[in-house]
Amino acid sequence: MTSPWLVGLDVDGTIILQDETMSPGVPEAVARVRDAGHVVTIATGRSWAATERWVDELGITAEYVVCSNGAVTMRRTGDAWERWHVETFDPSSVLALLTQRLPEAHYMVELEDGVRLFTGELADWTLDGGRKVGIDGLAAEPVSRVVVVSPGHDEDDFHRIVAETGLNEVSYAIGWTAWLDIAPQGVDKGSALARVHAALGTQDGQVLVVGDGRNDVGMFEWARAQGGRAVAMGQAPDEVRDAATEVTGAVEDGGLAVALDALVHPGPAQAGPR
Repeated sequence: MTSPWLVGLDVDGTIILQDETMSPGVPEAVARVRDAGHVVTIATGRSWAATERWVDELGITAEYVVCSNGAVTMRRTGDAWERWHVETFDPSSVLALLTQRLPEAHYMVELEDGVRLFTGELADWTLDGGRKVGIDGLAAEPVSRVVVVSPGHDEDDFHRIVAETGLNEVSYAIGWTAWLDIAPQGVDKGSALARVHAALGTQDGQVLVVGDGRNDVGMFEWARAQGGRAVAMGQAPDEVRDAATEVTGAVEDGGLAVALDALVHPGPAQAGPR
């Protein structure tokens, strides 16, 4: 190996299955890439509170971890972690527009220090240390993200609502049919990984990112611009696959392990064409 690669991995649908068990072969493949001298990290839409477990379980030793769809980057300091870089924005106008269209939805914001304020609890949210507030309380200070959950709406509804509200001052990703995640303008997993890439001094082209969702398109575009590899999981939607340089197997078939092993043992292409 002439120089280490920076490897950024999505969590849900890439590292883990829907039941939060590991995709086949992933722990072993991550260990092989790490032990070969590459920098393996996580780039996820999850908050740090919901990400640290996977850092520990995978034995990830990287100095930086990207959370909250790029709005938060954590840095290792000895045995602890610090919030190294946090992007924030004023959520008041976004919340005003969305609550007008989606008054029955559940809302959550993440503050600069990681504390979460929410209007209603949902099992999928990590809310330890959070506070339940009214809608007005969500906009009291700058936030790193706004999350909207509205089980009565599907993906097409969300796209239409975003268009109608003119959310052009922020970045957004629709995680699944009932989940809208809004970040500061220009912030995504790719912008955060670019910052990590610069801090580590990783050589251009020596980047590999793997994901399965629309919130991974930003990091795919960044990796491609670097001359690196952007791998979509086999179950990814067409627009995500189209943004990638290659497609591996589905998460239930261990597609991430295949993509990682191709980095350690280069040879005939193991991932399929787009």
